[in-house]
Amino acid sequence: MENTRHSKLVLDSKSGFNTATRTFHSLRPPLELPPPNASLSVADYVFSVRRNSPWSDSVALIDAATRQRVSYSEFNHWTQTLAANLSSVVGLSKGDTSFVLSPNLVNVPILYFALLSLGVVVSPVNPISTDSEISRLIELCKPAIAFATSSTVHKLPKLRLGTILLDSPEFDSLVTIKTTQNNLPLPRAEVSQSDEAVILYSSGTTGKVKGAMLTHRNLTATTAGFYATRLQRETPAVALHTIPYFHAYGFTFCLKSVVLSETVVLMEKFSLRGMLSAVEEFKVTHLAVVPSTVVAMIKDGLTDGYDLRSLEGVGCGGAPLGKDVIAAFRSKFPTVVLAQGYGLTEATSTVSRLMGPVEVRQPGTTGKLMSCLEAKIVDPHTGEFMLPGEQGEIWLRGPSIMKGYVGDSEANSATFVGEWLKTGDLGYIDKEGFLYIVDRLKELIKYKAYQVAPAELEQLLQSHPEIIDAAVIPYPDPEAGQIPMACVVRRPQSSLGEAEVIDFIAEKVAPYKKIRRVAFVDSIPKNASGKILRKDLTKIVLQTPFSRL
Repeated sequence: MENTRHSKLVLDSKSGFNTATRTFHSLRPPLELPPPNASLSVADYVFSVRRNSPWSDSVALIDAATRQRVSYSEFNHWTQTLAANLSSVVGLSKGDTSFVLSPNLVNVPILYFALLSLGVVVSPVNPISTDSEISRLIELCKPAIAFATSSTVHKLPKLRLGTILLDSPEFDSLVTIKTTQNNLPLPRAEVSQSDEAVILYSSGTTGKVKGAMLTHRNLTATTAGFYATRLQRETPAVALHTIPYFHAYGFTFCLKSVVLSETVVLMEKFSLRGMLSAVEEFKVTHLAVVPSTVVAMIKDGLTDGYDLRSLEGVGCGGAPLGKDVIAAFRSKFPTVVLAQGYGLTEATSTVSRLMGPVEVRQPGTTGKLMSCLEAKIVDPHTGEFMLPGEQGEIWLRGPSIMKGYVGDSEANSATFVGEWLKTGDLGYIDKEGFLYIVDRLKELIKYKAYQVAPAELEQLLQSHPEIIDAAVIPYPDPEAGQIPMACVVRRPQSSLGEAEVIDFIAEKVAPYKKIRRVAFVDSIPKNASGKILRKDLTKIVLQTPFSRL
């Protein structure tokens, strides 16, 4: 570790940059974390912090479709009852892995907390995954049990402890009726902060799907960061989570909502109009969304007729928002704070975010580093550590960095340099300590001697009034190596043509960044966090004939 006294002497208080080590340090308040090997699960940590809440028994969960409400006293009691029954009746024990295949149901947060308190590893998966995808993930995490729904259970093989349906009377009884012998409390599992807590799936920096192993300490550090930077309120926030709980973004927000005593509105199936109706009906104050939702909200007429006056803030992550989109949102919703963040599964979701009225006005940035995180900006060609304002690959170190990828030593070797996680993202930190994301290193288009960032062109394309969505991919070219190609989703009945798209971009960028091919598509394939699946899109586009311009 670096000499603390020496580091303080050379630390820039504005940027957090240490000139001696060329490391950027967080400017957020330091965290009070339990010791790394303390006997404490993240579930117990969250519940211990929540005891300080001024709202001891506010509403914890609301099902937007059924209007079912769960109070925090019910949430606490049901979590404890479920944990006891999973241990005594089902036979789950510390170190087992549970496979969760479900949409966002009220029962999912209750299940997560029960499993985490037992030291059972949670492995949540996208419920629309195919049978072959699920087989691959089961090979990776080797679960003892699965939790599914009546609509997803057919995709699962037989496991040692079987499968329990979250939408069944059996699960309801496990949650509400304690069946331990003589009603005596079971001995508590000795769960350590260093124990594995969850396996979340990521394509990481090397392409194929991998299971990121996050510990209780990783989750505790991220949750503590949310608590340390909380805003004082007179009433609990009402948060609508459109993000899936199987994703790192949603999983950590599940913990965040409890530690902050928020009321969470859940949507099993997302739709924009359903979201807007829920904001109106339940007086939602905060939305957690992906960029495509923000883009949809600023389109003409889509929010007309909905009372959105309760809305105070919109948090957006998963992919960058364009400056034009941000400006349009602030113009349409002047009283709503739009805050971007940057995160990745391997760093337990949140790496940086914007906080407070001053920061959210900073254009184009994803905010400042979360508490206890350190970053280096590294030239991917020379390995040199860069200065404030200089671009390079973002490396991260801190208590929220994953333990590693499960069963993948090759990926671990490619991703870690000692304690440092190589993110595969290109960016920089300015002299005020704000982090800016340029693009994924491997997604940069190599046009002649230039590097073109697809994200920049995508933001410009999405600002066109006749374009609903867009993505930019590299197209092989014998002279240039690669040329930028736009894949565009037009508005219904739009007659927008290739030449108009090319001219629109040509007026706004340097010559080497010009769009040189265009394909019109019905939709842009994306993952659950809103990131474009460029490999899937490339396969679709290259199999479709179109004219060259």
